[in-house]
Amino acid sequence: MSRAAPVPRVIAVVGPTAAGKSDLGVHLALSLGGEVVNADSMQLYRGMDIGTAKLTPEERGGVPHHLLDVWDVTVTASVAEYQRLARVRIDALLAQGRWPILVGGSGLYVRGAVDNLEFPGTDPEVRARLEEELTLRGPGALHARLAAADPGAAHAILPSNGRRIVRALEVIEITGKPFTANLPGHDSVYDTLQIGVDVARPELDERIARRVDRMWEGGLAEEVRALEAQGLREGRTASRALGYQQMLAALAGECTEDEARTETVRATKRFARRQDSWFRRDPRVHWLSGAAADRAELPGLALALVERPVTA
Repeated sequence: MSRAAPVPRVIAVVGPTAAGKSDLGVHLALSLGGEVVNADSMQLYRGMDIGTAKLTPEERGGVPHHLLDVWDVTVTASVAEYQRLARVRIDALLAQGRWPILVGGSGLYVRGAVDNLEFPGTDPEVRARLEEELTLRGPGALHARLAAADPGAAHAILPSNGRRIVRALEVIEITGKPFTANLPGHDSVYDTLQIGVDVARPELDERIARRVDRMWEGGLAEEVRALEAQGLREGRTASRALGYQQMLAALAGECTEDEARTETVRATKRFARRQDSWFRRDPRVHWLSGAAADRAELPGLALALVERPVTA
């Protein structure tokens, strides 16, 4: 007697940048009858293709990809807005009997999509005061304050990411609690399987360096020039994206393109470590090796997990 097909549920493919999440997401969607829902915060921006390693239409293998190219580069990213968009798409796919395959390394976006997570409101006066202080003193001073108030948040947020530092300090002031205290326990709103793609650090570092080389060879400078004309420098979120921030500095004459490339590699490696640390703290993630020697086996291992009665 043949086994009944498993009931569609949400699969989240997570892990650090350059680990191979996008290709695995496509494979799972093709195998299960699913569609990909993007959970990379920078791939939501229109025109940011080369620097975010956005899959080309050919690389998507005919699989529909949702929540790509949603925002103009001048729009400030909002996890709460992403949560709304992602859940609309996930609910629609489940209602159609399709598997939503959430793919991305933006940890808070993944949690916003699948977990019982409510985002504190904003206070315009507090926000304006903190943003003025950011302008006057720079992100380093505010990051030091955040480290004193909430070490966990400071570890998760880059010292150069002024926008996220301001938001964390705003939430602390509004709620009277650490920013990380506003993240609830691991309580999913969907039946979700989280699959982590695990790549050893030396190999991951090599992949990151090769990816940045491909970005430069693939025309990142031309892409950034075109986006600059659309307001990229004024975009609070998009202008800080890895690769884009460094290329903007090179185009402004603040460094050479070679120096920008070296800094992009360094910053991306550091970011990948933070991503890995974020997802390692979630006990629901099932880690699979994404090493070169095991890459051919990765889709089969992931599908074997799907067939097990596992709820995350």
